[in-house]
Amino acid sequence: MSSSTLNIPAEHHQAAIYLHIPFCKTKCLYCSFNSHAGRDAEIAGYLQALNSHIRSMADHPWCRSHSFFSLYIGGGTPTICDASLLNQLITNCLAAFSFCQEPEITVESNPNTLSSAKLQALRVAGVNRLSIGVQSFSPARLKCLGRSHTAEDAVLALTMARDAGFSNINIDLMYGLPGQTADEWQQTLEQAISLAPEHFSLYELMVEEKTPLAALVAGGQYQLPPEDEVADMEAVTIGLLASRGYERYEISNYALPGFTCRHNINYWQNRSWLGFGAGAVGSLSGTKVTNVADPLVYTQRINSKEEPYSEMECLSRQALFRETVIMGLRMLAGVSLQDLEDRFSLNPMDYYGATLQTLLAQGLVLLDNGFLRLSSQALPIADRVLAELV
Repeated sequence: MSSSTLNIPAEHHQAAIYLHIPFCKTKCLYCSFNSHAGRDAEIAGYLQALNSHIRSMADHPWCRSHSFFSLYIGGGTPTICDASLLNQLITNCLAAFSFCQEPEITVESNPNTLSSAKLQALRVAGVNRLSIGVQSFSPARLKCLGRSHTAEDAVLALTMARDAGFSNINIDLMYGLPGQTADEWQQTLEQAISLAPEHFSLYELMVEEKTPLAALVAGGQYQLPPEDEVADMEAVTIGLLASRGYERYEISNYALPGFTCRHNINYWQNRSWLGFGAGAVGSLSGTKVTNVADPLVYTQRINSKEEPYSEMECLSRQALFRETVIMGLRMLAGVSLQDLEDRFSLNPMDYYGATLQTLLAQGLVLLDNGFLRLSSQALPIADRVLAELV
């Protein structure tokens, strides 16, 4: 397959790589992501196509002029795949591109798709960061989310991961769930902290349109907690994790010192990454590239030596600047004015004018030692504040 469609200038920088594996055992009730259940027969062929796409892009001038510091395999549930196929994918990707000496290599997983043998095989392949989608330890909450694992599965998965040698583990949890209280959420957090992961990703449940959960909520079968209860959950989160040594470095992410996620920071700083797989998005020096979403169509296009892209957009300097400001403000450190000047020759104070001055006057945005950042009072309403800067 030719990569001639991507007419992108070669630059000498570092970048990240994202591989999307859109298959799951079951589709969770809340999930609106590009993931598919009951299509296991497609997995082997899809991974072959993914390997072919990787090999074809490796010779592109943009790729040859970059070194890569992160490989992130997400989904879906990547660990639904056989360990041998997953390891081959990782090995091929590491061989195809120029990686730095100690890249961060992350694999997303669900507890009931892990085994001691699979975890040990991932370590042998070079995976050094594991993300486990726990979401809750409550049987009732797991049921309302449509999760296919139990709390016991989650604890066992983390124990097996430690035994396999993983020393950098993230746990995903969700709050604001139907029937959940702030006290119950605190118990969930306490149990998660007792497992001593290095990193937490904590997300408020968003009921997305056209999901089974949306229908259940609309029909009255599930009741979401009121806003003040969710606010109490957020307060519990901030206080409890800080007291246990976890630093909040992004709106939804907390880490022990030295364990922030390099891949996600690259994304929030709006720097470059390659995206492989169905529905994956890449950002190559300001050119946004989106692959076709259906894994079968993606596989067919790769096998037919056709380009797998569904969309390609070269963003203007101003659009990239706005995107970088908005993404950067998700991080608690904020966005560097000097970095914005160096990258885009633009200053947010001049660019946004009265809009930004109003946010500063309201105390929602702060200018602090050359960084623009959200205030603590703005973090709970970050989406509303950032919408002012689009």
